[in-house]
Amino acid sequence: MSRLSELDLTIRLAPAVPRAVTQVSVGLFTAATAILFYTALDRLTVGDGAPFALCFPAMMLATLFARWPAGALSGLVGIFYAWAYAFPATAGFRIPDRNAAVTLGFIVVAAVITVATAELFRRAVRRATMERDQEIADRDLLLQEIDHRMKNNFAIVTSILDIQRRRSDGDAAEALGAALNRVESIARAHRHLYRGAGQGDAVQMRGYLGDLCSALSDALLLRGGISLVCSSDEVEVPRDRAVSIGLVVNELVTNAAKHAFGGRAGGTITVGFRQRPGGCTLIVSDDGVGMPAAAAPTGIDHGLGSRLIPAFARQAGGTLATESGPDGTTVTMDLPA
Repeated sequence: MSRLSELDLTIRLAPAVPRAVTQVSVGLFTAATAILFYTALDRLTVGDGAPFALCFPAMMLATLFARWPAGALSGLVGIFYAWAYAFPATAGFRIPDRNAAVTLGFIVVAAVITVATAELFRRAVRRATMERDQEIADRDLLLQEIDHRMKNNFAIVTSILDIQRRRSDGDAAEALGAALNRVESIARAHRHLYRGAGQGDAVQMRGYLGDLCSALSDALLLRGGISLVCSSDEVEVPRDRAVSIGLVVNELVTNAAKHAFGGRAGGTITVGFRQRPGGCTLIVSDDGVGMPAAAAPTGIDHGLGSRLIPAFARQAGGTLATESGPDGTTVTMDLPA
């Protein structure tokens, strides 16, 4: 029904074509089409048809496409043609008798009702469409305001954490840096959530993970010997799940950067997100020295990161699996659809 309001030719063709020209053209076109259609059908049938019948759909279409003046013109032309067809001997369109006058009166009243009904329907659809468009505009404005405020809040939190990290040293600085990375991971998911038009409940994972890995590479100084490679399929993931996935990636990459390459000059950390039948799979791997036999199954240490990874995985609805050996460690998280 909303498409109907977009078919108002008086608006679509303006200002190139004046409204009056559009209405006259549509009225004459619909009337001529009805006349030609009736003539063709009349030649295929035996006996007199109903010449007034096709006037009404023509009036209705003309009104819906070009408002009531077009419908009135279409009805006027159609009724005059039908009158001449039904009473060809009445020169000057004189009414031959009382029955003909009554018939004509009923037809005129029916035509007025048809045009009025079509016009009221057109206006109702137009009004509903305008209200819908206004609601969408208000919603978009509200989302932009929320987005702006959330960006400011994230910026304040990250600034405070960064200031505290710079003023600290040792384990405190490392813990504040990890907290800063986690907050920035959530902030990036928020930015990708509201990026572009029509979004609001899903995050495009290719852009999100690419942005996240780029930030992790800078934050963890993965330059020179150690590199971080990220690839992802074009997959949209619900907001809350995307945030949890990003936090898992943040913890796994941080753990690998800190512990996977002990005693080695360099290596590669790889992050991949793939779509598969029935869901998606996140793979974070490295070509480091592997995990000790006594290490936790989701991380090489027993610190906060290793405890957070399973929690974030549960929030995402995923199942973790870890394989480790002398050639490196691979952590896989399967996510059902």
